Amino acid sequence: MSVEFAKSAPAMRRTPEEDAELWARLTGRSGEESTASPIHRLKIAGAAPDGFGVYPRAIAPADDMRGESLMRDIWRIGMDKIQMEAGRAPWSGRLPSKHFADRLHRFDWLPDVFTQGDAGADRARFLVDDWIENFGRFNGFAWRAGCAADRIWNWMICGPALFEVGDEETVHQRLDVLGRQIRHVESLHDDCTEPAARWRISIVLVLNALCLKRGKGLSEALTLLENECTAQILPDGGHVTRAPARGLRSMLELCVLRDVIQRSDRAVPPFIQSWIERLGGMVGFFRAGDGALPPFNDGHESLPEAVDAAIEQLGTSPRRFTVAPKSGFHKLVKGETSLLLDAGAAPEQPFGDRAHAGALGFELHDGAARLVTSCAFSPEIDIDWQAAVRRTSAHSTLILAGEDSAPFVRNDETGLTFPDGPEGISAKRLEEADEIWLDAQHGGYKKHFGLLHRRRLFMSGNGRRLAGEDSLARPVSAGPADDSRTIAYTVRFHLHPTVTVMMGDNSIRLETETGAVWRFKTSHEAARLEKSFYLGRGVIEKTSQIVLSGRAQADSDGSGPPNCVRWAFLKDRPA
Repeated sequence: MSVEFAKSAPAMRRTPEEDAELWARLTGRSGEESTASPIHRLKIAGAAPDGFGVYPRAIAPADDMRGESLMRDIWRIGMDKIQMEAGRAPWSGRLPSKHFADRLHRFDWLPDVFTQGDAGADRARFLVDDWIENFGRFNGFAWRAGCAADRIWNWMICGPALFEVGDEETVHQRLDVLGRQIRHVESLHDDCTEPAARWRISIVLVLNALCLKRGKGLSEALTLLENECTAQILPDGGHVTRAPARGLRSMLELCVLRDVIQRSDRAVPPFIQSWIERLGGMVGFFRAGDGALPPFNDGHESLPEAVDAAIEQLGTSPRRFTVAPKSGFHKLVKGETSLLLDAGAAPEQPFGDRAHAGALGFELHDGAARLVTSCAFSPEIDIDWQAAVRRTSAHSTLILAGEDSAPFVRNDETGLTFPDGPEGISAKRLEEADEIWLDAQHGGYKKHFGLLHRRRLFMSGNGRRLAGEDSLARPVSAGPADDSRTIAYTVRFHLHPTVTVMMGDNSIRLETETGAVWRFKTSHEAARLEKSFYLGRGVIEKTSQIVLSGRAQADSDGSGPPNCVRWAFLKDRPA
């Protein structure tokens, strides 16, 4: 593990008091318990819905493996696992952490349980009813805006299997608690500072108008959703957070709404169709050879089946392009080899509160195999690990003096930190004679160290050679440096956990899960292998990283050592 990353890596065990302090610090306002004043209780009071006029239908497939595990009463979230006695709900005992409790109360797992036949459906309904008995009136933690909105979505998407099975009193109670939660999140939307919660609230309010209120309030709900679409989806179809998985989820939810609107014999608003098409184009842009997505920012690999489901909703193949200028990504594709470069600054507030400082980091794939990545992210992994992998050292890029390429600054409105910058990030592309050049740079280290980080990439026409150069240069306009001391730097290449790596005399051998063999070569003398971690598949996996270290001169133009490091990935054997 890197020195910088080790400093921010989380402890394995915490007391309840330490866990509460960590939760408050790393979740900000979104982690604060909701309150229910007498006035608020009046707002959310009301008659239970009289049933669904139409049900939403899930488009993304459920996770059968998780469903099977839950049927064995094994509840696994990130590093933590609890084994419940048969017939007991997970919240009936002490939970490992607030993060674990938060993931439980969102009910993302509920559709997975419903996939397990009649026994699974019975089990799923029991868990909903048990939750209603314990938390259905109100609970400050479980009724936070984002948590409640996710739960509403996950209940509604389960459809008649949840809301039409059981005795009359039980079904009425489910509908009553559903209606109360919808009114609750609706009252919170205007003051909510969490973009993900605002999005989900707008989605469930449209579903509420269509499915439960037979169209009443639909115009207002659609206006709210259109505003969120404009705020959270970029013109090129990328999500404003610059996380591919966020864009995928947004697209799938809009497709669910489109389907419900069509089955309600209503015209689909043009903005919904337009945003679906743009989001679908970006899903296709990011889609890797294995069918999943790259884990940029607070995104994860995503199930390939979910990506396939989204692409199918387009009706035609998504348009092909290699530059997403608003989202800040460049793509190189030759033969079986593809590379995605992050050449964009962090999002504006409040959308950057979970963004990463990974400027000029890249993903390198060989067909269905992943080679170079980052330490990645997963919403399932505990929040201290989520915070640790936001650092620059958790990405495949250059780090100067152990500092982040974009410093983290506190957002007073949300209580969270966001990466600020980096300034001057850009990339230029040249395609000539079937070869591709990328020339990118950023000025994240210019203010404190007077140096620009420049990364140049070259991919051969057959995709079997990726050559790179990382340099640190002082701009001529800055004049001579006042300090002659050298500055430590490190270039990191985090390898995917499916890669088998071996240090050789003149190169580093990399074998992918498909059997292809690559070699990493460099003229730099201090190449070594270190331990690393990967979060992108919902668990913490051990892996390796290639590390190149040196000391940069403050006055260098970056044209040669020690301020210039050249390296290459060479394909020796195909799969």
